[in-house]
Amino acid sequence: MGVATSYSLPQTRTFRHITTQFDTRYGVLWCIMDPKPRSSFSLELLEELRALEIGLEELAGVTRPEDLPLRYFVLASRTPGVFNYGGDLELFIRCATSGDATMLRRYARACIDVLHSYSENFHIPITTISLVQGDALGGGFEAALGGDVIVAEKSARFGFPEVLFNLFPGMGAYNFLTRRIGLARTEGMILTGKTYGADEMRAEGVVDIVAEDGKGENALYSYLEKHSRKQNAFDAVYQVRRKIHPVRHEEMLKISELWVETALRIGPREIRLMERLLKAQEKAPARSL
Repeated sequence: MGVATSYSLPQTRTFRHITTQFDTRYGVLWCIMDPKPRSSFSLELLEELRALEIGLEELAGVTRPEDLPLRYFVLASRTPGVFNYGGDLELFIRCATSGDATMLRRYARACIDVLHSYSENFHIPITTISLVQGDALGGGFEAALGGDVIVAEKSARFGFPEVLFNLFPGMGAYNFLTRRIGLARTEGMILTGKTYGADEMRAEGVVDIVAEDGKGENALYSYLEKHSRKQNAFDAVYQVRRKIHPVRHEEMLKISELWVETALRIGPREIRLMERLLKAQEKAPARSL
């Protein structure tokens, strides 16, 4: 990754599923997801992301905005061709088969805690950016939607395949996509299970910037140059968006409870489909930094 001047933050050295780098020139904290054994949101990945978020949240009210070296947070992925496939299908299969509602609730809560904090910029005056250089599906799409800005490479694909499993995306899809494209379009996207290209998502108003493949980081840094010249205006607009279309943590939890109930009703056909998709996900290779 071509980061100008960077170092690993001391508190993240023990992380196994994420890597962090801080670009001192632009004030960018890169959070690069590197989940194992597959590019999905395991509980372990979620716990590490939440630990990083808590460290950032602790800066709120302690550090004056003008003294904060951090100006941007970028969520990206190390896996080539994949931003994130979304939910932990292995966990879903196990819970659906055994009727384990408690574990499903724990998983949903972990997802919501991470995504809500990201969507609120960790309660500090920064801009969050999702850099999507591959497939962002299901929960991966939800995660990308949490950022103020979405930068996507042309070959990136977006979609909610949950309907194929007789499910729905229950950890933020409605909340975050609705405030970008409205309820009717959001429901249409969720219920078709279709995948969309980056250009289609740009035309819909979901993606903010589309870059050529391999040029996503360049496009991101070009945005930073532009943003830094009009930072007050950009930041104010993003704050207005959050105020006009607030996403409340308690609301997300209520939706996730419906998701748990729905997940416990899926049948053998859907579970077999999950098993096939799980095997396909495990074949994705890792990208070196």
